[in-house]
Amino acid sequence: MLEKKFLAAAVAGAFALPGIVLAEDAPKSAIPTLSQIFDASGVSLSGYIDTAYTHANRDIETGYSDRQFDSQNNSFGLHQVGLTVAKQPKEGFGGLVNITAGTDAKVINTAEDDGSTSNFNVTQAYGQYAVGALTVIAGKFTTLQGTEVIASPSNMNFSRSLLFFGEPLTHTGLRATYAVNDKVSLIAGVNNGWNSVTDANKGKTLELGATLTPIKPLTIAISDYNGKEGAAGSEATRNSFNMVATYTVIDPLTLGAEYLRVTQDIPGADKAKYSGVAGYATYMFAPKWRGTLRAEWVKDDDGVFTGIVDNKLKETTLTIAYLPADSFEVRGELRSDHSDSELFLDPSSGALSKSLTTYALQAIYKF
Repeated sequence: MLEKKFLAAAVAGAFALPGIVLAEDAPKSAIPTLSQIFDASGVSLSGYIDTAYTHANRDIETGYSDRQFDSQNNSFGLHQVGLTVAKQPKEGFGGLVNITAGTDAKVINTAEDDGSTSNFNVTQAYGQYAVGALTVIAGKFTTLQGTEVIASPSNMNFSRSLLFFGEPLTHTGLRATYAVNDKVSLIAGVNNGWNSVTDANKGKTLELGATLTPIKPLTIAISDYNGKEGAAGSEATRNSFNMVATYTVIDPLTLGAEYLRVTQDIPGADKAKYSGVAGYATYMFAPKWRGTLRAEWVKDDDGVFTGIVDNKLKETTLTIAYLPADSFEVRGELRSDHSDSELFLDPSSGALSKSLTTYALQAIYKF
């Protein structure tokens, strides 16, 4: 714990040092605040706390769970404490460090398969160089794919989607983004693969993407990952194609859609695949109240996603959020999942069920 605290303090101090030097020019009687020091140095500092209560009518702790972060049967939990320190000028060198602590950090560590069971994860840490329309980053960063992201405040629902469960979280490597104009940005990179801080395979994964804004209310993001994935030493190719579209119909109403298709080569066997679609509708029905409806459908052709061949999984989620202040948000959520095959463990009978119902209450504070 001391090492983690020292790391966070050292990162913040390194970014803030130029601001401290500038502060020396101020009158001796004026003691700068921490915010003024960071502002003077061009550094941004932000964070949040995400805590929640979750209840499930099936055993998703020891049985099957289609959740990435919220696999709790009946529990309060500190899901995330996020902290981001960044200096990202439009020209020249910069960098970003993003730290996640809490139970979700343990899930990220497990996905990265580094053997860590810690509740602390360096989710992003990269250096950056920007010149003109080109920005290059090198280090560890979050994936291009998906509507939803790791950082809780950036999502409209409490639980992550089925598609989020089937997508990568982070990559370690090199990424270049070129803004062709205000409507088109192109992205290309190379990395170790899905959630791989170090690469167990000889081959690397190629990352390609584009962000399109053909008209102001519409944004389309397309991405594709292709490379050697699987067990250590495996040279089997995995390809993941993803497309996300967001359309602001009117100021209070935003619609979204996502498509995902993943294929995995298996030596000595047929190629395995799964695919899915998701739809979102978010409406601000009062200045401090927001409703979000999500509906998804996933087809697991070869048992890669659920462990059951030719299984179909769908879910519907309703989330109501109350926003009493810009820095605080409370969400209530009801979610229903259904599988074509018996998949979820019934804690009372020990039998498997096709359905899963969860509800949750979440509080997020941003600073």
